[in-house]
Amino acid sequence: FICGVLIANSGVLELLGGGESHEQVSQMAEFGVVLLMFTLGLEFSLGELRFLRRLAFVGGGWQMGLCMAVVAATSTALHSSSWQGAVLLSVALAMSSTAVSLKSFQDLGLEASPGARMALAVAIFQDLFIIVFFLFLPLLLPHEGAATALMPRLGSLALRGGAFVILAGVAARWVIPWLLNAVTRTRSRELFTLSVIGSCVGLAFVGGLLGLGLALGAFVAGLAVSESIFKHRILADVMPLKDLFLTLFFVSVGLMIDVKAAMVLWLPICTLTAVLMLSKAGLITLIARRLGLAQKQALMAGIGLCSAGEFSLVLLQNASSAHLWSNDTQQTLLAASALSMGLLPALLKFGIPLGDWLVKRGWGRGKTVKVDAGSLRQRISGLTDHAIICGHGPVGEKLNKALLDSGVRTLVVELNADTVHKLQRQGQAVLFADASHAETWELTQLKNARMVALTFPDATVNAQALAMIREHRPDIAVLARARFSSDVERLKRLGATQVVNDETEASRAMEDAAITLQGA
Repeated sequence: FICGVLIANSGVLELLGGGESHEQVSQMAEFGVVLLMFTLGLEFSLGELRFLRRLAFVGGGWQMGLCMAVVAATSTALHSSSWQGAVLLSVALAMSSTAVSLKSFQDLGLEASPGARMALAVAIFQDLFIIVFFLFLPLLLPHEGAATALMPRLGSLALRGGAFVILAGVAARWVIPWLLNAVTRTRSRELFTLSVIGSCVGLAFVGGLLGLGLALGAFVAGLAVSESIFKHRILADVMPLKDLFLTLFFVSVGLMIDVKAAMVLWLPICTLTAVLMLSKAGLITLIARRLGLAQKQALMAGIGLCSAGEFSLVLLQNASSAHLWSNDTQQTLLAASALSMGLLPALLKFGIPLGDWLVKRGWGRGKTVKVDAGSLRQRISGLTDHAIICGHGPVGEKLNKALLDSGVRTLVVELNADTVHKLQRQGQAVLFADASHAETWELTQLKNARMVALTFPDATVNAQALAMIREHRPDIAVLARARFSSDVERLKRLGATQVVNDETEASRAMEDAAITLQGA
């Protein structure tokens, strides 16, 4: 965002082509939003929603409803925009930054706290709400045919939406799983990533052709593969691309900020930021208290959700193209939303001593909500003190059986789709993921594991995995396998506790067999 502001106000953009360059950045930024919506659909968990349904639907419903009502009433009272502008503004400012909030909780080591679970529940509801809102957004921003009556437009929207749901259902049930199954058999990582991106962009493009928006199409594409075994592998492949293009989205928002205008409007910007964050924090804290959270945890949930969010900026960009309010208002809203997101991590850190002070004052002795101790975005629930086995070939299979027979819980990481299907049918905890991806180790509950076994003989992959394992768990025992003797010392230097060498074991077996034959 700051880079975008600097580029827009330093004259660099004009040197690079002016408006044409801005348009190109905006197009790439739109792809970032598409990937954001795709990962949103991919990470959507019905299991988490069922567990958090009370916090999500009651807490999230009250939060969105009350925030929207307050913003819409204020906007109407100030006569600052039309009713369409009031609705869009109320939704934009009611949204929170899921990414910044949950990442801040994780950085503070509070991802398993009741406050974080409340924030996650409300974030899930907000995600569901914004998907539905994107569906109706063209009705609020009719660029053409604005004189058409509302009912025919609603009828047309229902028909187009129904057609898209049928098409997406067919793709999710038969086309995409068949495609990904076929691609995984080629063992080509590049082809798999290309197929995933193609599926995402393809459904997003169909949604755009039907007038439903690229964002909705991308969400449905993610939802189509969210329950498949490919979910974790797709996340690992798509996340870096999403982060890259989403960065361009924030740059494109920064390009819309006029520093000279912001300097003139500094008081409205600071006032709006303070009012937004304080009012949302207070409101969500009260809602969390009503739902039974202790005062400190309710406060942490309120602070975690008090900023504007990524979708706030998306909606404000749409409002800019529709000219729903003045340029000064647009500058104030964009700057205040971005500033609130930037301040959130520091405020959440400040919330810890503030919450402790409130507890010392005797607040928050009410009834609390029982919350699962699982981590945010937990993929493999309930795994602790387990062994992580990477690879389920002949070696991995025998090791897994030996550990299970010894009473040790195991999690298998495997890239063969057929093997993953087989293990799932057997009730084995298994991830379809790549051990060389950093995201994989976040999904394995590495922090709670007792050991890691790298059972494939590929020294390059093992070296990459070891670097990431040691970054997160320097103390954990790691058993590695090497095909050649020259790889043994290299893997030990990278942190392997013990390395089993195929050449050494094979030569030992040959010696034993030869001596036995001679003795016979």
